[in-house]
Amino acid sequence: MSITSLPGLSWKNLLRDLKAGDIEQVCLITDGDSVSHAINSVDSAYTSSRPKSAEPKSACEERFVVQSWELLKASGNPIYETAREFADVFHDKIPAELPAARGVRHEIDLAPGSKYCVTRQWPLPCDQVKAIDDFFEGRRQAGHVPESASPHSSPTFCVRKATGGWRIVHAFNKLNDATVPAQTPIPRKDMVNVLCRAASFIAPSA
Repeated sequence: MSITSLPGLSWKNLLRDLKAGDIEQVCLITDGDSVSHAINSVDSAYTSSRPKSAEPKSACEERFVVQSWELLKASGNPIYETAREFADVFHDKIPAELPAARGVRHEIDLAPGSKYCVTRQWPLPCDQVKAIDDFFEGRRQAGHVPESASPHSSPTFCVRKATGGWRIVHAFNKLNDATVPAQTPIPRKDMVNVLCRAASFIAPSA
């Protein structure tokens, strides 16, 4: 099959196949005269072959190594210089503090007449309770979680990850039902990529 007539693949299916290990190599098509084919490829040597029951931490460490500044520079990847220009955005470690105040904070608008949305916490198994307590205690010690002053309350529970750990989930169903939908939707990454070079043409009225 010609490389110019490959079938389309959605982001959802791409991520699913990568997670399942069905995709062994991902390449970015570039100008062959200026960039070698090996620059933008990651072969199976850098992909994770660990079992699903392995600890997620090892996968994170492996991913950080593959995406390190040293490997990016050594591969001759053309994105290196641009990425280095904005190096302050890419932290080596998660900052032990909340993001700096920039004058814009998230607000939830409730429908007129709505009261406080309070749902009692559901009983949970001991292993889920421990996972939730450990999660928030770690975030509190790291300075990532401030004390809540919200009048609303929603239950928290866990779902099992494919890697064996717990994913924390908040049941905001009641609050979502009372929320006024935002008129401006959150921009999706694929939409931004499509519209990045878009142009608007306006004809003045007579």
